[in-house]
Amino acid sequence: MFEVSSYPLVLAVLGCGLIVAYWLPRFVSGREPAASTLLIAAGAVARSLLPGLGEAIDPTVHAPWWEHVSEFALIIGLFGTGLRIDRLTTLDSWTPTIRLLALGMPLCIAIVAVLGSSLAGMTFVGALLLGAVLAPTDPVLAGAVQVGPPLEGGEHPVRYTLTTEAGLNDGLAFPFVHLALMIGAAGVVSGDLVLHWFALDVVYRIAVGALGGIAIGWLLGRILFGYPRGNPLAGTNSGVVAIAGTLVCYGVTELLEGYGFIAVFVAGMTLRRSEARHEFHRTLHDFTETIEHALTAALLIALGLVIPRLLPALTAAHVVIGVALVFVIRPLVGWLVLSRTALTGRGRALAAFYGVRGIGSIYYIAYAGGHVKLVNEAGLWTAVAFAIVLSTIVHGLTAGIAIERVTGEKLGTGIGPARDEDGPGPAPREPGQEGPA
Repeated sequence: MFEVSSYPLVLAVLGCGLIVAYWLPRFVSGREPAASTLLIAAGAVARSLLPGLGEAIDPTVHAPWWEHVSEFALIIGLFGTGLRIDRLTTLDSWTPTIRLLALGMPLCIAIVAVLGSSLAGMTFVGALLLGAVLAPTDPVLAGAVQVGPPLEGGEHPVRYTLTTEAGLNDGLAFPFVHLALMIGAAGVVSGDLVLHWFALDVVYRIAVGALGGIAIGWLLGRILFGYPRGNPLAGTNSGVVAIAGTLVCYGVTELLEGYGFIAVFVAGMTLRRSEARHEFHRTLHDFTETIEHALTAALLIALGLVIPRLLPALTAAHVVIGVALVFVIRPLVGWLVLSRTALTGRGRALAAFYGVRGIGSIYYIAYAGGHVKLVNEAGLWTAVAFAIVLSTIVHGLTAGIAIERVTGEKLGTGIGPARDEDGPGPAPREPGQEGPA
């Protein structure tokens, strides 16, 4: 009489997993839990209880589903991350971010690619793709080490660096993914190919992403706060316009062949400069945060569902690469490139270590799998999944106490910055500070 369909079953498992992962830790903590690891575990448990469930969303078969869901989660998360930044501050404050992006990320990609080729026996294209896929740090899962919501203030340099890095490197990893796919399609590396890649994928697409974000963020600011003067949209207190603005920004930029990830982050920062002390910024941020948390949680449960299916492809080389990335490559490279910056001592070590891997890596491997036929696709997915799981465990369970010790700020350890039960009040400002710049 009753038929068990995989689609409603997956929905039911996702819903139950979300509730359980957020509910159980409340018995031991009054704050939001470090839910990322529990969400993955919930998916793995559901898969063991319901054999065959993981096949319904196997990423090697259903890559477009993973690509589109993770893409939407990222663009919402990146826009919200841009809205968090109260102050653009000075060039010195951006120097650590610039070094992590311009020097640290390419170095990490190169080292992972070398390990992929030498240890895992990957082709040059596969190894380069793996390095590029594992390059982005996550704007959603890294919420516990980032700056707080708009108008909260107290933007510690370590938090500021990790926030701006996570906001930009999702888009800046794209050129390296494209390079791997272009080499794979051409079958050979040539001077013309590299020149074409640099002109289009590095210069043009990054510039369009940045300029598009500035233009659309400014326009959104005029629409939300300026017109009509007596009854602007900001007066409605409706956060849904944040989603609308994000979609417009991302869609238009992608139509112009720019990087939409860069555009939505820059648009969020630009919009934040409009009526900077207006409470509507907090409304926009909180709405986007709710959506991004729901999508991220669904993706983590889905990752847990497919992990048992990917396990047979896990090799010692994948484990070594993941462990090396989390414990050696990112921390060492980050420490080196952050030398002679405003970050010193424990702050420098913290910014170097907390390069959280997550949704960005899921998106890029799904994007690659949906656009070309990958050699040993299951192996690539397994390596990425292992790195994400390891990162959520190591970073997720230690971020709160590490940040608290360095910055002296209390924070939770959930997906995104946690809040006390009564909500955060505005941080005390130094004399002479009148509000966000």
